[in-house]
Amino acid sequence: MATDPAAQIAARIDRLPSSRTVWTLVLLISLGGVFEFYDLFFTGYVAPGMIGSGLFKPESLGVFAALKPLAIAGFGTFVFATFAGLWVGALLLGYVADRFGRRTIFTGSLLWYMVCTAIMAFQTTGFWLDVWRFIAGIGIGVELVTIDTYISELIPGRMRGRAYAFNQFVTFCVVPLVAFLAWSLKGTTPFGLEYWRVVILIGSVGAVVVWFLRLGIPESPRWLARQGRIEEAERIVAELERRVMAEGHAQLPEPQVQSREVSGVGRFSEIFSPTYLRRTIIMSVFNMAQVVGFYGFAAWVPSLLISRGVHVTTSLEYAFIIAIANPFGPLLGMLFADRVERKTQICIALVLMALAIALFAQASEPAVLIGLGVLFTLSANVMSFAYHGYQSEVFPTRIRARAVGFVYSWSRIAAAFAGLAIGILLHGWGVPGVATFIAISMAVGFVMVLLGPATRGRSLEAINE
Repeated sequence: MATDPAAQIAARIDRLPSSRTVWTLVLLISLGGVFEFYDLFFTGYVAPGMIGSGLFKPESLGVFAALKPLAIAGFGTFVFATFAGLWVGALLLGYVADRFGRRTIFTGSLLWYMVCTAIMAFQTTGFWLDVWRFIAGIGIGVELVTIDTYISELIPGRMRGRAYAFNQFVTFCVVPLVAFLAWSLKGTTPFGLEYWRVVILIGSVGAVVVWFLRLGIPESPRWLARQGRIEEAERIVAELERRVMAEGHAQLPEPQVQSREVSGVGRFSEIFSPTYLRRTIIMSVFNMAQVVGFYGFAAWVPSLLISRGVHVTTSLEYAFIIAIANPFGPLLGMLFADRVERKTQICIALVLMALAIALFAQASEPAVLIGLGVLFTLSANVMSFAYHGYQSEVFPTRIRARAVGFVYSWSRIAAAFAGLAIGILLHGWGVPGVATFIAISMAVGFVMVLLGPATRGRSLEAINE
């Protein structure tokens, strides 16, 4: 076992100490996710501007006009297009990172996002806005799967929890920014453009800078080794070790090879094999459940506030205040991410989310609404970093990207239909109807994650031996 080259590569990665070199890798990968999160979260904040432009009136929606009974004049079609694109990207193209490598797909999908989102910003009908939103979503879906896979393979096992927490701290820092931009630019026409178009373009233009920063990230040595490209993997790991020791760290300990995975190119069918079928089902159902709460609140918070009697302009201000909480959930999580079992973190967060949304549905005082919104957001983001790490840990390197893509895709398609469902519930039953839908979904997610394996502090190879 100890002579297996791929297992040796993995053991050498897992012995690396917490260092500037390792955390720089996490930072660079995280910067790649910043504009994907910017894109996902501007949905709720640009909704009032898009609706005010008349883009979601029946005559602008074309074949989507059949959805006109939805609340907020058909904006649910935009939410649907977003997550339908993410679903296609995660499900049908998630395998490409297993086939062509993490680094290649990591950079290529960002380029896809930049181009498609820029085109989307200049559309003048709801129909074509939705079409380009769908196309851009495909690239984002591939990107998010690749980021999760990348972090799990490059970071030592004892640091993975904090790495995912830090990753989401960085990416969620952009949520208050997009909320602030939407709030501060509302009613203005920068460069002669409607404010919501400028909000979209800022994400696309800013991603260009990040694209260059990401060129310094190496390919995953674990992936290279499993492809039989041992020499390339050796060079990357040796360079990481050299940089770590140059920082002044003591001589690295001998690598401890505890277990080994099967090498070679994996097959999609493996995720349904007796070894991984249980995990596939658990994480697929969990993903469908968790996304109802996570994006059901985040994408609709201004509209939920309006339904609680808050004026449309004031709702953006309150939404901005709530959005400020986004980075602090993962930041607080760094204190316990590697000390508490991943499943426990997820379950506690789901319970708090259900309680917060139930109370939110009954509240009317601005301070209470904001406080409950902050509590929900903090809990949702703890749940998010914990489960992103968890679902990447429970599948082996040879099929990790396609497995994560498959289970994650169920959250994308569930979010697409949840966006439509929440629009209908909000229109017919108000915030209490939405809150009931979210609370039930959190309960389903709670049950599912309890059935999964423990992963804290274990190497990827030991989890998937």
